[in-house]
Amino acid sequence: MRRISFTLVFLCTLATLIAASDKHPYTFDDHISMKRLSAPVLSPDGKWIAFSVTSYDKAANKGSSDIYLVPTAGGDPVQLTSHEAGDHSPAWSPDGKTIAFISSRSGSSQIWLISTGGGEAWQLTDIATGADGPEWSPDGKKILFTSMVWPGCDDECNAKRLKEMESSKVKAKIIDNLLYRHWNTWRDDGRKSHLFLVDVKSGEHLNLIPDAEYDVPPFPFGGSGDYTFSPDGKEICFTAKVAPNPATHTNLDLFLIPAEGGEPKNITEEYEGEDFGPVFSPDGRFIAFGVRERPTFEADQAELYLYDRESGRRIKVTEDFDRNVGEYVWSPDMKSIYITAGDEGHNPIRRISLTAGGEIVVKGGWMSGINLSLDGKTLVFSRQSLSAPAEIFSANSDGSDVTQLTFFNKPPLDNIEMGEVKEEWFEGADGDRVQIFVILPPGFDPSKKWPMVVLIHGGPQGAFANNFHYRWNAQLFASPGYVAACINFHGSTGYGQKFVDSVSKNWGGSPYEDIIKGTDHMISLGYVDPKRIGAAGGSFGGYMVNWICSQTDKFACLISHAGLFNLESMYGGTEELWFPEWELDGPYWENREYYDKWSPHRFVNNMKTPTLVIHGQHDYRVPVGQAMEMFTALQRQGVPSRFIYYPDETHFVQKPQNAELWYKEVHAWFERWIGVGPAE
Repeated sequence: MRRISFTLVFLCTLATLIAASDKHPYTFDDHISMKRLSAPVLSPDGKWIAFSVTSYDKAANKGSSDIYLVPTAGGDPVQLTSHEAGDHSPAWSPDGKTIAFISSRSGSSQIWLISTGGGEAWQLTDIATGADGPEWSPDGKKILFTSMVWPGCDDECNAKRLKEMESSKVKAKIIDNLLYRHWNTWRDDGRKSHLFLVDVKSGEHLNLIPDAEYDVPPFPFGGSGDYTFSPDGKEICFTAKVAPNPATHTNLDLFLIPAEGGEPKNITEEYEGEDFGPVFSPDGRFIAFGVRERPTFEADQAELYLYDRESGRRIKVTEDFDRNVGEYVWSPDMKSIYITAGDEGHNPIRRISLTAGGEIVVKGGWMSGINLSLDGKTLVFSRQSLSAPAEIFSANSDGSDVTQLTFFNKPPLDNIEMGEVKEEWFEGADGDRVQIFVILPPGFDPSKKWPMVVLIHGGPQGAFANNFHYRWNAQLFASPGYVAACINFHGSTGYGQKFVDSVSKNWGGSPYEDIIKGTDHMISLGYVDPKRIGAAGGSFGGYMVNWICSQTDKFACLISHAGLFNLESMYGGTEELWFPEWELDGPYWENREYYDKWSPHRFVNNMKTPTLVIHGQHDYRVPVGQAMEMFTALQRQGVPSRFIYYPDETHFVQKPQNAELWYKEVHAWFERWIGVGPAE
């Protein structure tokens, strides 16, 4: 008997070793093959979850999404739609028998309906300007949606103007106001995103704000979470940005409007901050919403408030909570609200009692897309980590019995050797504790000396987190044979608002000090080769790379993606002017101090480090001229450098083949200057 047991143990161990030997480091082909799941949407009876799955085809150089259902109790997912045009944004009807979704299968983005029992989908809307963001009325008779239209134009007028614009040989843009473009799109033709209702039986639709010169959801921020029905279906609450000069402030307001149409009522007009994301309480008396209290500061801490519809009072729920509130859902008994809030690189689900404080109920990784069943017993959410893409999970409402429900990425993950993830802390600027997420390369041996890549996040009020980033994937940086160090420097979110505030007017100060000290901390661990260290960053991270290049030769090579170089010319070319005016204390002609103090272009004579510069033509957040100026300065001084210019990309590189080239060139640049793998 003992011999049989020994044989079984030996065979199991051998099988494990063989399986481990079959695994390979994470590659770009693995990366592009990963299925990307949307946020889950729980059915009214709590038995099913709808979501979309996006798959990318590298050869076709595009992605496509389809809608799936999975039982909340567990079981195989059911594919509900399949069309090459792509289907997304599922929304359950109140009776659970029908799902509305968005598809362009008829040639433009429209609302389609499909029975949850399967069968063929049918088109509901046919509006020339397209439809997006469906939400059902509580009685299931109507659906809210948005469409980009010309204020004061009816359907015929909009269709005519759209046809004229598309067929015109003249492509000149005539602009009278700021915020005429944003991120990667132009907003110069006078259209606004308006809120519509469509009758499910007749297909007839109504523009609820036909003459509005503002956007719902608000431009440039906002989404389908910025409008919703009251529980009785009689009113709609929405978020809009109505104050003038939208490029220079972040003031958002909440409005109530009768569901049959009428004059919207601004219920937060006296407050200049950012009020957003209305969610009605189950009885309809209260509206929960997010607030950023300081106007013009887009990274102010998001607080949770309640609006009492009976008294008109605002009630602050998160009075003593020093974290950004993300998502929030009411419990059915209205005694608590479930929220997400980033905390030191993780995003747990918390339950906040409206009378007795709060507690974490689900932790471990990055949670999002939270749903709570109508009986208050079941949570449904998405969860991911630095080593695994998002899948859908359920748990009891007290956080017990966390269960994974989907396994779309299990087959490829079973064959991949992901690098071990660690957390390091060190004393950074001002004596504060600063966190590093460390991803070790596959086959890591701590007795050897490894090259290291320091990754620098954007924002600057952003953070590296325990999530599976598709554009800057830490595992993909580490997999060729690098230690990847992701430093959450001063300004990063999830460590309290004081830590966030510390970066403003201090761009090249505390964050730079943290990166240098964090690099030294990693060297002190004994397994990093101090002569083989590179750094890479995008957006503000690209700025920091440019700043590093002008301040030190500590790094053997650098990679700057969409980086700010000349802060004065950046101000004149970017779109959201509230951002530089807050971060750098006003326009450059009013206060030059920080534009001069922290601009890399002022110190180009110090630049000596080999630098790869990358930028996309349609990046309107950080215009492409910033990269051209940086590259010119490097080349003119004889600094080894290369410029990768994408004429068809934006602030991000998203097309599969472009992304493949991006990683290929990034890895090649590091290999050229710091080698790959441990020193012999």
